[in-house]
Amino acid sequence: MSSPRFGAGLWHFASYVDRYATDGYAPALSTLEQIDLAGSVGDLSVVDVPYPFTEGVSVADVKAALENNGLEAIGVTPEIYMRRFRYGAFTNPDADVRAEALAVLNEAAQVVRDLGASYLKVWPGQDGWDYPFQVDHKMQWDLAVGGMRELALANPDIRMVIEYKPREPRGRMFWDSAAKTALGIKAMGVDNVGVLLDFGHALFGGESPSASAQLLIDHGLLWAMDVNDNFRGWDDDLVVGTVHPVEVFEFFYTLKINNWEGVWQLDQFPFREDTVDAAKTSIRFLKAVHRALEELDIESLRAAQATNDAMAAQRLVQDVLLSSMRKGS
Repeated sequence: MSSPRFGAGLWHFASYVDRYATDGYAPALSTLEQIDLAGSVGDLSVVDVPYPFTEGVSVADVKAALENNGLEAIGVTPEIYMRRFRYGAFTNPDADVRAEALAVLNEAAQVVRDLGASYLKVWPGQDGWDYPFQVDHKMQWDLAVGGMRELALANPDIRMVIEYKPREPRGRMFWDSAAKTALGIKAMGVDNVGVLLDFGHALFGGESPSASAQLLIDHGLLWAMDVNDNFRGWDDDLVVGTVHPVEVFEFFYTLKINNWEGVWQLDQFPFREDTVDAAKTSIRFLKAVHRALEELDIESLRAAQATNDAMAAQRLVQDVLLSSMRKGS
């Protein structure tokens, strides 16, 4: 495995509100200020950029800020989960709102072209339901799958990734698992839609992130990934490796043995922490993971797995992961 490139969602460097601190945990920052903070981390190569940008910021401004900070855009994430789409973007019962969502997505696809980004990330957070009997599930499937097919066919030159998540903001989200997302993409019959696997979303959904990665790789659909951590009961978006370091290591082991060479990207929300420090701490851990993967005795690990010898496997993993952390401190 070659040395990884590191990236981050630009929101990592934004300020945040919740239903308690409605005045925010820090002053609001513009898209350009967030790019400057990302550039100050030092180890980041790329960022995923939300669209629309903050007021008054143009595509030309973003391109210049990225260049000044030695960064590139890997993705563009359109905000199709705000109040106007509260009943859904692709699955909204109002055809006019669905058309508005597609217009935003097509605009964002052009921003992908303008920035030279690798993909358009689609996270329709309001597509889903909150109560039993609230929606017709066949209609939801037809609208969600058909809408993505329409978007993909309208932009055949743009790679698109769907980021699935089990719930939040809806009680249940439509794209809620690796398996359902893979089935939906297969039903689209297009070749420019894949999956972005968010490590924390897989945890939150009760999945093994490693097993989900293998499933998507086997179907040629793991096109991007985000890493973070949580306590499994919510999408906490904590610094990677702070809660589930061994599962993080297994996830990257799965990528390694499949020769997956994409960007190691952060999707974290450090509400109260210094955002640059949180990014540096995350990358410090990810570098240790990379060192451990280089040192791991894969032949011995596979021998242990062949006999379901959990303890032998754990000893191999613990030895390299803990020693790699010491080497990097």
